[in-house]
Amino acid sequence: MATLQIILLFIVTAFAEILGCWLPYLILKQNKSLWLLVPAAFSLALFSWLLTLHPASAGRTYAAYGGIYICVALFWLRFIDGVPLTRWDVTGASIAVTGMLVIVLQPGT
Repeated sequence: MATLQIILLFIVTAFAEILGCWLPYLILKQNKSLWLLVPAAFSLALFSWLLTLHPASAGRTYAAYGGIYICVALFWLRFIDGVPLTRWDVTGASIAVTGMLVIVLQPGT
């Protein structure tokens, strides 16, 4: 699987996980409908399935996924929650993505 495909798969995986956790948050913190648990469960099931599509072993996949998850979570923070990012957010995400790339691009994987 090409590096760009892996990164795109990580991004979709992260959105599925965040959505699956955000919907119950809305129920608990904003008194939204319990029916949101249905798409939340679907989203978390999708997240789990998407993780199985990655070509690397599970531990390496989870380690690399962490860097992308941080970036997607910050994207969510900015564009869904409407909270401006700080330079610390951007710097931390850059460090995490660098670590992810080291893991994904290592020779022999």
